[in-house]
Amino acid sequence: MADWSPTAYLRYTDERSRPFGDLVARVLTDPASIVDLGCGPGHLTPLLRERWPHASFVGLDASPAMIERARAADPDGRYELADVRDHAAGRGPAPEADLVISNATLQWVPGHRDLLPALAATARQTFAFSVPGNHDAPSHRALREVAGREPYAAAVGPVERRAVGDPADYLELLAGPGWEVDTWETTYSHVLGGEDPVLRWISATGAQPVLHALDAYDAAQGTGLRASFDADLGAALREAYPRRPWGTPLAFRRVFVVATRTA
Repeated sequence: MADWSPTAYLRYTDERSRPFGDLVARVLTDPASIVDLGCGPGHLTPLLRERWPHASFVGLDASPAMIERARAADPDGRYELADVRDHAAGRGPAPEADLVISNATLQWVPGHRDLLPALAATARQTFAFSVPGNHDAPSHRALREVAGREPYAAAVGPVERRAVGDPADYLELLAGPGWEVDTWETTYSHVLGGEDPVLRWISATGAQPVLHALDAYDAAQGTGLRASFDADLGAALREAYPRRPWGTPLAFRRVFVVATRTA
């Protein structure tokens, strides 16, 4: 997949940051070292530093653009290019830490459920993560439906529904001797402003694989599928998420897990 756009991702910083704050609030240990898996452009690092000012910190991300943005915004911080799967295998620049935390990243890792025990093993005290649980929401159903039409389907191929578990699923995967596991879900009622806000929201995250495929197809074939796709998806999203006088409401479900060692 092509690289991410930090600028697009940061368009709704407050809305995207709130679940991370809720996750951090449920971590009850006092880590001396922290690894953030999928740190993105580093916009959430201040939350970690505010909560644990004396802890060392390493942000890991597989996107060169995100790491570049994080280093530019926080030159005194440590941000390294790394893959979640390498971290799970004990490879990479920060193989373990007291707290290993991740926000809206693991859903992008194929077979992430199988990696969870190994990821938890890299945490000396606490392994905490959140993932979007909205892949059956109207936004994602519209994305799959529009991408499945021609001429887009020929350029994009099948659109995967990412396998994210429920709180009970993650509890079963991580609970066991030596661990106390807290899992829950929250549906946030965001109110987005501007024109086509749900299109802008999903274009920066969930729609990225589809949009990158269309951009690559346009570059190779000299077509303009991306522009027409944006128009068609935007129309579908406006119908699914009608604008109110005070903004456009977007219900967004998140799943949270905090696994803490007891021995």
